[in-house]
Amino acid sequence: MDDAPVLALRAVSKRFGAVQALAGVHLEVHAGEVVALVGDNGAGKSTLVKAIAGAGPADDGVLEWYGRPVQVGRPHDAQALGIATVYQDLALCDNLDVVGNLFLGREIRRAGVLDEVAMERRARTLLDSLAIRIPSVRLPVAALSGGQRQTVAIARSLLGEPKLVILDEPTAALGVEQTAQVLDLVERLRDRGLAVVLVSHNMADVKAVADRVAVLRLGRNNGTFDVRTTTQEEIVAAITGATDNAVTRRQARTEAEK
Repeated sequence: MDDAPVLALRAVSKRFGAVQALAGVHLEVHAGEVVALVGDNGAGKSTLVKAIAGAGPADDGVLEWYGRPVQVGRPHDAQALGIATVYQDLALCDNLDVVGNLFLGREIRRAGVLDEVAMERRARTLLDSLAIRIPSVRLPVAALSGGQRQTVAIARSLLGEPKLVILDEPTAALGVEQTAQVLDLVERLRDRGLAVVLVSHNMADVKAVADRVAVLRLGRNNGTFDVRTTTQEEIVAAITGATDNAVTRRQARTEAEK
């Protein structure tokens, strides 16, 4: 289906004992689109990301990949489909250089020996294609700035040629210039035709790069907004629950049934 979203969640739910973390959540992400996933602490963002990435499969609901229902029961299933997730902790090895981190677990070998030349060449090509500025691909990651580390983690996720990239708070704890570098990279991912899910608390970042904003509140959908036609105040109102009432819930159910 040419017009089908890359990823669609239909009535996804997740429970931890007596706690209903997600309840009937819907989400769609198309190719060449950045969808920001926002919500207050405890809204269910991390749980939803883990359900998509296979780290915490949903209890109920359907995940569709290009319009086809799929099962994502473990991270390997998500990776096989073309879903790459960059978590907030980055999972980089400080003692390894940039090349070593990019190819960690997927090293290129020739005759049973690591092909350092091929890996370095491919690393340079990948970073150049994303306009990522690193002094040297042989620098230990520990010597890089926070923004550079984040871009390396994102670049590593692209080695598997994913169709969907999930970025979990990519600008958290970064300075102004470093944040700008990461936001530039998010836009380049969209320009490459990838679908991007951006989890963020920063409304300025969201307004700068997202096409649509999906709001979660208490594990439920509380609105999806077009960034171009929605004010920051309207999005914040949805996050805090100012728009959560009987009328908006009826409208949400009607839209979900279409």
